[in-house]
Amino acid sequence: MSEILKVDLVQSHLFWENPTANREQFSKKIAAVSGKVDLVVLPEMFSTGFSMQAKKLAESMAGETVNWLVKQAKTHQIALTGSLIIQEDNQFFNRLFFVFPDGTFQTYDKRHTFTLAGEDRVYKAGSEKLLVDYKGWKICPLICYDLRFPVFARNTEDYDLLLYVANWPKLRIDAWDTLLRARAIENMSYCIGVNRIGLDGNGYEYSGHSAAYDVLGNKISTQNEEKEWMDIVSLKKEHIITNRKKLGFLRDRDRFSLL
Repeated sequence: MSEILKVDLVQSHLFWENPTANREQFSKKIAAVSGKVDLVVLPEMFSTGFSMQAKKLAESMAGETVNWLVKQAKTHQIALTGSLIIQEDNQFFNRLFFVFPDGTFQTYDKRHTFTLAGEDRVYKAGSEKLLVDYKGWKICPLICYDLRFPVFARNTEDYDLLLYVANWPKLRIDAWDTLLRARAIENMSYCIGVNRIGLDGNGYEYSGHSAAYDVLGNKISTQNEEKEWMDIVSLKKEHIITNRKKLGFLRDRDRFSLL
């Protein structure tokens, strides 16, 4: 078990519907932190941007971007996470991959598809929450619109880190800031959100505001600019244990389940 987990938040623009260009830029960013971190977090649909052109852009589970993720993780001996467009059984998914340093991976399909953009008409929603055990850290990775639905993210499993990858537009960025901090406080968990920047092919602007919060809702990431950056944060297991033991808020949580 690792007492400290070093996580790299990668806030970046995305080349619209261009997986090759996006893989190339992220290869360079990952190489820059090789040997310095345990986990690298990329945005939602990091290979294409938030596109509804699934028929044109979808890859298989044996596709180039999945193979790229595996290669990057094994080469640099780090874990990687981010989502991409996957086709499986004649259906499309906004699927998050959590790839381990040995090249194995686990996946999560976005539960709350973004109806405002018609994501629900293109992508099949997932139903299962994913809990990842990495270096003794229990991690719950979710995707963008999931942030608005606290019941699904509710910390009934005593996870240590709640993680969101996103393409969250500048127009509603105040909600992103507020909800990320709220998820950390209510779940007594570290909470990290990684968002993109720049314009997409539909003219929507993204301003980043990627951030990391501790279990008390204190912001621990240091980068604030609405531009490309990478920020390495150190998460401490003792911080979680001490505050949960001292305050005990999770012991008082209501008991109910999703239908």
